[in-house]
This record gives sequence, structure tokens and C-alpha cells, in this order.
Amino acid sequence: MSSSATVAPKQSRGVKHPVDEVLPVPKLAVYGFQHVLAFYAGAVIVPILLASAIGLSTEQLIHLINADLFTCGIASIIQAAGFWKVGVRLPLLQGVTFTAVSPMIAIGLAAGGGTEGLVHIYGAVIVAGLFTLLLAPYFSRLIRFFPPVVTGSVITIIGIALLPVAALDVVGGGSNPQPTNGQNLAYAIGTLVLIVLMQRFFRGFLATVAVLVGLVVGTLVAWALGDATFSAVAGSPWVGVTTPFYFGWPKFALAAIVSMIVVMVITAVETTGDVFATGEIVDKRITRDDIARALRADGLATTIGGVLNSFPYTCFAENVGLVRLTRIKSRWVVVAAGVFMIVLGVLPKVAAVVASIPPPVLGGAALAMFATVAVVGIQTLSRVDFHDHRNVVIVATSIGLALLVTVQPDVAKAVPTWAQIILGSGITIGSLTAILLNLVFHHLGGGRGPALAGRPGQGQVRLDDVNSMSREDFVDTFGPLFQGPRWVVERAYDRRPFADTQAFRSAVQESLLTSSPEEQTELMSFYPSLGSDAVREGEAGSYSHRDQATAGLTRLTDEDHESFVELTNAYQQRFGTPLIVCVRDAGDRHQILESGWARMHNSPVHEHTAALIEIAKIANHRFDDLVAEANPIHTARTRQFKRPE
Repeated sequence: MSSSATVAPKQSRGVKHPVDEVLPVPKLAVYGFQHVLAFYAGAVIVPILLASAIGLSTEQLIHLINADLFTCGIASIIQAAGFWKVGVRLPLLQGVTFTAVSPMIAIGLAAGGGTEGLVHIYGAVIVAGLFTLLLAPYFSRLIRFFPPVVTGSVITIIGIALLPVAALDVVGGGSNPQPTNGQNLAYAIGTLVLIVLMQRFFRGFLATVAVLVGLVVGTLVAWALGDATFSAVAGSPWVGVTTPFYFGWPKFALAAIVSMIVVMVITAVETTGDVFATGEIVDKRITRDDIARALRADGLATTIGGVLNSFPYTCFAENVGLVRLTRIKSRWVVVAAGVFMIVLGVLPKVAAVVASIPPPVLGGAALAMFATVAVVGIQTLSRVDFHDHRNVVIVATSIGLALLVTVQPDVAKAVPTWAQIILGSGITIGSLTAILLNLVFHHLGGGRGPALAGRPGQGQVRLDDVNSMSREDFVDTFGPLFQGPRWVVERAYDRRPFADTQAFRSAVQESLLTSSPEEQTELMSFYPSLGSDAVREGEAGSYSHRDQATAGLTRLTDEDHESFVELTNAYQQRFGTPLIVCVRDAGDRHQILESGWARMHNSPVHEHTAALIEIAKIANHRFDDLVAEANPIHTARTRQFKRPE
């Protein structure tokens, strides 16, 4: 090779992830401001509600709003940009958590309200922030103590317990409630209706700013009718920076600190979920270290919030949705949003405009926001196994106690002063109850788990019994889930221990679907023909009789019987296996016949897969029968809502 030959430069194999991409400044500005708009209503509503509840003046509220926005900007930059081991470095915007509203109001009122209440709140916020900062590296090991039965209960309680706060604003606010004032109700309902209409007729970004638009339009209408004033705007300076401990040095009360630590623990669970959701959206793998960095940012931001006259911080779910919506994955967009918030946080006139929102307008928007929180909790509870009666007790007791305190807040006066902050907040007492009962039922002692088979008092088999069964007993108990050979259940046995009934179902389904085609075909051959004499006379087993009886296939007329014989014989001749249908899901016999003849046009491969799915459905229903017999009271309660009209 000639010495003059040039060597191609070595190309870097590293490719910058879209999360780390720095967009041009104009795009950063546009997308960053879009995040601020989506976030703004949720950010300012917390200080407004708190100020109204504990009796702060308009001037103090303006300072709270400024401090909140200023600290939100700092917190968002910490989380998105990151430094050392702090900040997850994802496009996550930070805002004050709704979880803290009710406990903070309770802390403030217990301390006498006003600025005295604020300094007690800030003392608890600072300690809870430091606690979160120190707990962050270990939280991933503790997350097993916060399953959906706990987090779902807590989030539902948060939404429900905050609704009275919104309702108080609907009727005019804490300083001048007028429940019979029709004008207040009109402003609130009008704001709520506008938010609903925007969600109905708009998509994308406009739907995400529905609450903000509702607040703006509602305030303008009230101003036009003489029910809102912006006089505070003229008296506010153009520029003003929040200073540390503006309202006084923080004061520390044990009960207040415990209450706020509970808030931060629940918030940590929410943050963990938001981090995983965002990681999925931006296609970035999330590790245990990422969770620790995100929680350190929460803890540091919360501590800073306590110093700079703000509140506990967490990731804002609205902005997680906006990342999915816009598909802009760069974390530097959130940094730009943080800069915008810092700028807004030093403009008291902007805060004064926000502080001028009439309470009924704010209440209408708050109803929508807080009820949405409750719905998120209900969605979380949908993942809970309520066949396990322990979970029923946990959810019912925690929500019941939370509502007791929410509906009758004076019950807190029946306990010593130090305990009133805990008992005085429905969110705090409900959250603690859910956490403690989960420990008692699922982690301490020899909890026996949900009943899966048998009958009360007659050989009832619980989850812990299943996990300790011999192979022979396991197969004898659950073998009837399938016709013929028991190898599906035998392989499911090898997947023990089962954490819950859903894990058991998954093990059975995976054992079926991962078997060889030859084994699957053999299993299919044991399923009886639809409407056959063997099923009607019980020769195919009680489970087959029960399956087909639900659609009347055990009571066919001669004409219908001949129709099924013709169909099943034709199917057997074409595909070599019986026609397998989960009758309980298929409707009446006429629909079954129609569907069966339609399946005759499928390919053999298609039908093989379809038959497997039907077998899995049949097994699922048979398992439900086992659980129903073992839990008759719960099943009766559930089925009363499923009866046809």
C-alpha cells in the first residue's frame, strides 16, 4: 500500500438517544412552552386551594403562586437535566403533588391557620424531602409493600377526599360559602361543562389544556358580569423573587412530619410508575438506578420547596401524556419548560391574575381534576385480585376510614392533639390503613391466601395450600380444568409458587400454549362434540355438562341435535379434531351453529390456534367455578351485578 494512502476516519458507534437530543432553540421554546400550558392549571391550583382553606390573604397567595412556579422550574431542570446521581434525565416535568393537598390543609389548620400553619407545613415538607432523598437508593426494595391494592386504594382516596375541597370553592370558598347561591353554581357547572366539551370535541394538545381554557373562560365571564376583579394586579410589582423562609422559620411537629412522609412514600410509588411509563414512551430501558435518581430529584426538589415557600414535588402525569402525544422525546424540552416557569415565578403580576380566579370557577375545574384522580385509582384497583377476600378488606377498610374523616372531620377532636393531624386527614388515615393492613394480611404471619378450590368448611384449598401441594394433589385438584390428559396442569405445577390467582391462570395458559403441536392436537381430541349424547348424559364429565348446559346444548330438540351432528361431523372430517367452542362466551345455540359453519372456511393452522384459544377460555371458566365454590359470599355479591335484566 502506498504511504500516501489516506486512512478513513474511525466512526463512532455511539448514537445519541432521542432523549439526549438538543433541539434548535426555536423548537425548544415552542415545545417547552407547550409543556408549560399543559402543566399550568395543575401547578397553580394547589397553592390556591391551600390558601383558601387556611385563610391566607391575596398578597400571600400571590407570593405562594410565584414561589410554586419558581420552584417547579428548578425541580423540572433537576429532574430532566440531572447532576451527579440526582435526576432521571428523562422528559419529566415536576409539579406539586395533589396527594399533599389534604394533609397540608390539616397540618395548617391544626397549627391555627394563616402563616403559622404555613411554617408548620414547611417544617414537615423539609423533613419529608430529606427522608425521600435518603430513602431513594432503597425504595426499589420496598416497592413490594406497595402493590396495586395499596396504591389503588390511596389514589382513589386522594381523589375522593379532595372533592369536598373543590365543593367548598363551588359554593363560594371558605371565607364566604353560599350553598344556595345559584350564580356560584352556574359558574362552577359552566366551567365543568366547557372542560367536558373540550375533551369531547378536541383531540391532541387542545384536549390537554382543557382545564386551563376552562379557568380562563370562566374567569373572563365572571369579570364581564362583575363577579371577578383584577385589582390586585395593579398593586403587584412587575418583578419579585421569592426568598428562603419568607413566611418565617419552619416549625417541626412529629405528627405533621409523619403525615408528610406518608405522602412522599405514596408519591414515590407514583413517580416510579411515571418513570417506567416515560421510559416506555421514549424507548429507553429503566433500571433500579434510574428510579433512585428520580426519587432523589423528588426529595431534593421537595426540600428546596420547603425552603423556598413551596410544597412536595412529583412527576406530572399530564406531561407524560404530552410526550406520548407530541412524540418529542428530548429531555431538553422540559429543561426549556423549567426556564419558562422560573421566569413566570418572578412575575408577581402574572400570579396576581391567577389569584383573581373566582372560587366557583376554580371549584368547577377542581371537580374535574380531582374526580379524574379517583378514576385513576379505580383503574389501578382493576388489577387487584378481589377473589382474595383479604384485598376486599384492605380496600373497604381504608376507603371507609378515609370517608369517615372526610365526611365528619370533627371526629379528629376526639383524639389527643398530636394525633389530630393523622386522624384529621382522610388521605393520611386511609393511606396508613391501606399500608398497615397490606402488611398484616400479606407480609406478616402465615396468611393463607385466597381460596381457590373446595367449599367453606369442606376441604377449602387456599393459595398457600396450592403452593405447598404435592404434584399428585395439585393435579387431582386442578386436572378437571382440561379434558383428558393432565400434562398442562403438571407443567403449571412446575411454575410455583404463585403470587396470586392471576399468576396461577398465567401459568396454566403458558403451559398450554407453549406445548408441542402434537400434544395440543392430542388434547383437542378429548373434547366432546357439541350437543352430543355423551355430554347430555354426563359421560363426558360434570364440567363438560356444565359448560354446554349454559347455552342449552344438553336440552336440544331432535331438529337442533341433528344440526349440531351435521356441523361437528363436517368439522371433524375437514380438520381431524372436534369443533371446540367456549359455549359460555358464544351466545345461544343458533349463534354457535352460525359461527361453527363460518369456521369451516378457515385454514387448518388458523383453526388449530382458534381451538387452543377456546380451550384456554373453557379452562378459565372452570377455574372461575372452582373459585366461586370456594368463595360463595364474594361470588354472590359480584354476580348480583351481572344478572340480566
